Amino acid sequence: MTVLTEPGTTYQLGPWDLTGLLSDPGEATEKLAAIETAVAAFERRRESLRPDMEPAELLATLRHYEQILEQTRLISGYASLWFYSDTRHQKAITFRSQVQQATTAAYNRILFFTLWWRSLTDEEAAPLLPRGAADHDQRFYLEDLRRYRRYTLDEKSEQLINVKDDNGIGAVLTLYSMLTNRLEFVLEVDGADLRLTRDELMSYAMSPRAELRIAAYRELYRVYGEEATILGQIYVNRVRDWHDESVVLRGYPSPIAVRNLDNDIPDTAVEVLLDTIRDNVPLFQRYFRLKAGWLGLPKLRRYDLYAPLATSDREIPFPDAAQSVLETFRSFHPRFATLAERVFAEGRLDSETRKGKRSGAFCSTVLPRLTPWVLVNYAGRVRDVATLAHELGHALHSMLAQEHSILTHHSSLPLAETASVFAEMLMTDRLLRDEKNPVTRREILATAVDDVYATVLRQACFVRFERVAHEAVLAGASTEDLCDLYMENLEEQFGDSLEVSEEFRYEWLSIPHLFRTPFYCYAYSFGQLLVLALYRRYQEEGERFIPGYVELLASGGSEHPQDILGRMGIDITDPAFWQGGFDLVRGYIDELEAIKG
Repeated sequence: MTVLTEPGTTYQLGPWDLTGLLSDPGEATEKLAAIETAVAAFERRRESLRPDMEPAELLATLRHYEQILEQTRLISGYASLWFYSDTRHQKAITFRSQVQQATTAAYNRILFFTLWWRSLTDEEAAPLLPRGAADHDQRFYLEDLRRYRRYTLDEKSEQLINVKDDNGIGAVLTLYSMLTNRLEFVLEVDGADLRLTRDELMSYAMSPRAELRIAAYRELYRVYGEEATILGQIYVNRVRDWHDESVVLRGYPSPIAVRNLDNDIPDTAVEVLLDTIRDNVPLFQRYFRLKAGWLGLPKLRRYDLYAPLATSDREIPFPDAAQSVLETFRSFHPRFATLAERVFAEGRLDSETRKGKRSGAFCSTVLPRLTPWVLVNYAGRVRDVATLAHELGHALHSMLAQEHSILTHHSSLPLAETASVFAEMLMTDRLLRDEKNPVTRREILATAVDDVYATVLRQACFVRFERVAHEAVLAGASTEDLCDLYMENLEEQFGDSLEVSEEFRYEWLSIPHLFRTPFYCYAYSFGQLLVLALYRRYQEEGERFIPGYVELLASGGSEHPQDILGRMGIDITDPAFWQGGFDLVRGYIDELEAIKG
């Protein structure tokens, strides 16, 4: 149900409301029983799976499969969101574990369907594909499943892998979350020792006061350094598990090829993307040298990378931030603001900082028909406003694609960042359009370049580190060896434009994506550079651009990314396309260099 809010509604910090999923954990018993009934009925369909079955019967089987996915996603979504609300809550931890075991068992029992479908020859599969216009999502899903055919194992092996993931590496990664989310940091501020969460600490890493930035980073990596042995061993286990399953058992040509197939992006396109980013490292090094001058430093230090150019430590109240984001969305397209308002009005936003809550930010779509849940840790910084816009961009992307099946609703990872990054650029453009003061314009532009660095070059460098780290782990590297490799990565990234202190050798241990989703990070680079190109087109075309952009978002994952982007004239295997994004960044830096004062 859509909940409309009155103009001028004030939104406050607070937790989210999960009753849209379950009224309380006790309701899970009934939900799990319904899943059991649906799975048992699905198992009885096994005997009917034959190459000569009727296409209508296959479609009915797939619809049944969708129903089970929706049932399991609802309860597992509740379990995950409750856990992320407070990773120290023992009942939430136990509940999540129980739900994971139950849903894994359900997935194992219905696994035979997708395995059977992948086992068919192309000649056997083609006549069975749905032909109706209303069945496009189901047809695309079935066609897309067959991309994995060569890497799929027999049913028993796939079941064992599911159990292994749940009780093995999945449990290890849960320990990583529990361990890192319980970490506390002590920072002396104006004579008082503050005990802080990571998100609270990182607000000081962006302080105008250099001594606070330095102290915050040193405290962050002091604590992670103390846990390096444990966290490093978790990473080693993750890498070995990833390699043994993906390369040894399944036969993928490389560890990153797994992610490329999941993203539905050709290996060649990923290599072109990463090579183009590497070619543009000097562009960012030029910017770092400029920033050192603005800060009055002979050379920038890693502590100063995100230092604000303004001297103000002004905090932005959350109600003001919420209204600013909604007004920015409304100025682009009224529907965007209407969709984002649903997140607030339906209690789908967990915005406050508190101990035990998962750090960072994310948007979670449990089911296509449900308004997504959004988590941020709002601390009043300008960057927190951008983060809010980013995650609400994810939410409206999900809602625009809500008519699609659960099978095809989610975009592949590279396209999944399109709406979120575009939302951030809308806010930056609005600020630049309204601001005439050259010093303030410099601050806005510098923040934009900082964000492009963080989203493009930094993320690509994480992937470059992962490539060498995965090889090193298999060769017997220790945690300290991996720290040495990470320092080499930083030296290549910054050259002589920036000084990197020794404690940053532990930075990689604090990056959850390296543990949870290997090689994920290039999706951010892809998304940011894609949006830079799209945004330049928006600046050129104005309102004529909007219908095509909305269509792109509304496609969800119902088509291949190359096909979706191809309709907009974009070739992701062309280096010139990716270079176009950097040319826009170069324009920002040229304007920054020309600003006096």
